[in-house]
Amino acid sequence: MVTLVMYSDQIIPENEKVDARLRDLMAGRGRRIGYVPSGPEPDRRFYHGRQAYYAKLNLELPVFFDITAPVDAARLTALFECDAIHLAGGDTSKFLQLLKFNGLLSLLAEWVRKDGLLIGTSAGAILMTPTIALDAIFRDDDPFGVQNSEALNFVPFEFFPHLNKSSDYLPQLLDYSSRTLSSIAACKDGDGIVVNDGNIESIGAIVWIKNGVIVDPLMAVR
Repeated sequence: MVTLVMYSDQIIPENEKVDARLRDLMAGRGRRIGYVPSGPEPDRRFYHGRQAYYAKLNLELPVFFDITAPVDAARLTALFECDAIHLAGGDTSKFLQLLKFNGLLSLLAEWVRKDGLLIGTSAGAILMTPTIALDAIFRDDDPFGVQNSEALNFVPFEFFPHLNKSSDYLPQLLDYSSRTLSSIAACKDGDGIVVNDGNIESIGAIVWIKNGVIVDPLMAVR
């Protein structure tokens, strides 16, 4: 069993319902969340923004895990002793490469499967799925051309955030779906998905896609 909170975007008022579910899940665990950026963050601007965001939820973000720095036992211990871990947004492909290079991808997988709570925003949420192929759409590339795209594989679907940002996204997702066996959860900013105790909970108007058409969520994850 895994416990995941998948955000399309985060620091916006529309996330109230996703935030409420996160608070519910954190209630039995603690308040401390570790932050993993998607790349270099020398000024820690995004980290400080997330600190302020979580503080409003009565949660703490005390640990900044610099993904570009050499990994050592002390830093790993500080991260994995947190009550939850937040994977930031950013460049999904580079984020995945860094996680693999540092050996963090397998460590995160092990931690989550031992009942760790993983939170992901945009790229961070995409990394929870079998593949990051759909990220290619944001670059006007073909998802089938993405190499070394295997990610954490916690859920039986692919995740596409920011659906509301372009009217071109849905047709591209339908086309991709018609050429693959994968199910897709397409998410507008302000909506999200919670995975807990084997249940997949859609929060907001998630568009579920399979075999090139929009389907009921139960059909998508069979």
